[in-house]
Amino acid sequence: MSSPGENERAPAPQPTPGAHLGVDDYALTRVPLSERYSWWTVAVQRFGQVSALSQFLLGSTVGFSMTFWGAFWAFTLGSVVLELVSIGVGIIGAREGLQISVLSRWTGFGQGGSAVIGVAVGISLMGWFGVQSGVSAEGLVSLVGGLPAWAWSLVFGLAVTLIVLWGFASMKWVAYLTVPAFLVLVAWSIGRELLGHQVGALIASAPPGTPMSLLQGTTLVAGGFIVGAVITPDMTRFNRSSADVVKQTVLGFTVGEYLIGLSGVLLAHAVRSDDVIAIVTSSVGWVGTLVIILGTLKINDWNLYSSGLGVVNFVSTVFGRQVNRGVVTLLLGVLGSLLAAGGILEKFTGFLILLGVSFPPIAGIMIAEYFVVKQWRPELERSRAAGELPPTAPTWVPATLVIWLAAALIGGLLAWGLPSINSLLAGFLLYVAAGRLGWIRGIGTSHTLHHEPAPTERAAVPD
Repeated sequence: MSSPGENERAPAPQPTPGAHLGVDDYALTRVPLSERYSWWTVAVQRFGQVSALSQFLLGSTVGFSMTFWGAFWAFTLGSVVLELVSIGVGIIGAREGLQISVLSRWTGFGQGGSAVIGVAVGISLMGWFGVQSGVSAEGLVSLVGGLPAWAWSLVFGLAVTLIVLWGFASMKWVAYLTVPAFLVLVAWSIGRELLGHQVGALIASAPPGTPMSLLQGTTLVAGGFIVGAVITPDMTRFNRSSADVVKQTVLGFTVGEYLIGLSGVLLAHAVRSDDVIAIVTSSVGWVGTLVIILGTLKINDWNLYSSGLGVVNFVSTVFGRQVNRGVVTLLLGVLGSLLAAGGILEKFTGFLILLGVSFPPIAGIMIAEYFVVKQWRPELERSRAAGELPPTAPTWVPATLVIWLAAALIGGLLAWGLPSINSLLAGFLLYVAAGRLGWIRGIGTSHTLHHEPAPTERAAVPD
């Protein structure tokens, strides 16, 4: 059945070379309700992100400097922050069916700001994709051998790239396989290491390292996944309802943070070290190494996936051209793998961390615009009924750019509180205040290209 307004749709751009490489996965359009997934299918993906190797490392870092109960409260407070952010922007993504950089055109940033977000997401997550590929390569050298680390970086990176080429449908099946295997292997390796230790004594023991305050611990927990929380719409656009977003977020963060994070805390107390990865791999051999590889795989596919979406939006907004998400994914995957193989990205982790500081205000501004100020929400609602994008978007919203910069500086310079939360709240409050004063106004009007999904879009039937 044709959707309302289909006859008035502008002609679609001509297919570009490589248009049938992988699937475009609705990179620049709304995900139709018929292509959405059950909340459990998306929840497994979210849980795979939150229960990744990075959370295990985070748990050992926090546990090395905090008591068990101090770490428990740090994970609790940090998880609440991440859940609120994820639910806020996640509900927007589910309602509108749009990825974050496209969605930002009508949630405060305009066409120009959307391009900036797209390129920031693309660079940041492509960089982390390469870094994680390098981490897995080290594990593969000890597990399999036969190739040097640089070659394994290429193999691992290209393998993940092939998975991401086919979008959410293939990533879903990878999650079904890797998440349970990761949990079983983590349970076995940690159980082996904790044998001979009384859990009660570990819970009551003093931190092995230099003590850390609750505020510092909470900052580490919240900051460790804040970029993943902000780009939640890339995932929740495949949800069927707002309730599904809430269920999967609460389940994913609660189980993921506590199960994996607190396991790392206990292990740090047991071995009196924060280098638990080296200890696990040395004590349980290939099982521990496999834990590293599986734990990296499930978060690395989303790094590359969201990076590709950001770059596709950047090219669309800046150059007015539709490029296939599969082609962009392949190019980014190859580039990230080559940079990892060359060891180049290790020199830029500081830059990637600094870039991540700019992400929290994005969520604060988007939530403020969509739920409070509502300057452009009516346009989203009208076009949603037809399954299309609004015909136009503001080119620039100067007040938003000023607020974005100010909020990032507040987060980075304010000596009190949690930096990521300070910047997020500053973005939200400043945008609401600017909206009340009538300062949220667009300059210029950009016409929206109406992109038609490629025939390969429906490569798989949900669930």
